[in-house]
Amino acid sequence: MHIAVTGSSGFIGTPLCEALHRDGHRVVRVVRSGAGPGTIAWDPAAGTIDAAAFEGIDAVVHLAGEGIASGPWTKAQRARITDSRSQGTALLARTLAGLDQKPSVLVSGSAIGFYGDRGDELLTETSGAGTGFLADACIAWEAATAPAIEAGIRTALVRTGIVVDPSGGSLGKQLMAFKLGLGAKAGRGTQWISWITLADEVAALRHVLADEAVTGPVNLVGPNPVTNAEFTDAVGQALHRPTFLTIPKIARHLPFGFGDLVDSLLFTSARIQPGMLEQTGFTFSQPNLDGALADLLGHR
Repeated sequence: MHIAVTGSSGFIGTPLCEALHRDGHRVVRVVRSGAGPGTIAWDPAAGTIDAAAFEGIDAVVHLAGEGIASGPWTKAQRARITDSRSQGTALLARTLAGLDQKPSVLVSGSAIGFYGDRGDELLTETSGAGTGFLADACIAWEAATAPAIEAGIRTALVRTGIVVDPSGGSLGKQLMAFKLGLGAKAGRGTQWISWITLADEVAALRHVLADEAVTGPVNLVGPNPVTNAEFTDAVGQALHRPTFLTIPKIARHLPFGFGDLVDSLLFTSARIQPGMLEQTGFTFSQPNLDGALADLLGHR
């Protein structure tokens, strides 16, 4: 297939493009700057895109957007997070809908933030949206794909969970603290973490691209979520380091937007199942956290 990818230089986009190349696909990167051979130019903020370059593209994977942990959640940062996702998605969806030769599939990024803070409730793709900033941002993000759906393009809304890999993401950011024996659970640690390894995330995206039965919301999480306390203990055990510290709940009330960010990243509970992936026959290479961390952190 001829596949266009936005966010191709990111934590997930980079290994995805490498995997697609290995699979024998022709990959074209959709970039905001430095466009050249093998790329398509766009600027979501300015509302510009090289629409003609998408003619004949078989599939599009849309991963671009401002990182939710790239700064404290000030009013301006919240706007950047929401706008970078909804405006970019809307621009892309309108462009694809207007093509003479439309792609057969759009895989559009979303996140499990869609579900909000749900305690111990077991969530699937049929569960409703939650409340709060991230839920609202994800709702707008997914709604922006409407032009592509209305044009008959198979559209998958991939709600990615906590992607686990030492090269980046939340684990990459926390790894040094854990190695120094400063790994800590958040509060009582009873909040649920729905996680997936980076390798399984990439494999799941490839599965969504290839399987015509996959459409609508798709939870990209592993089958065995864990609590925050279990996650903390598992990382400590994999590194042979203690994890007796606790991040107090008062951290949720830090000023200047830091508190809201900490609350979302550490204290929100989302216990999610990968219903669509399991129903369509996807097999996880790392379904259990202990085994995944043993492999990823080099202690198996």
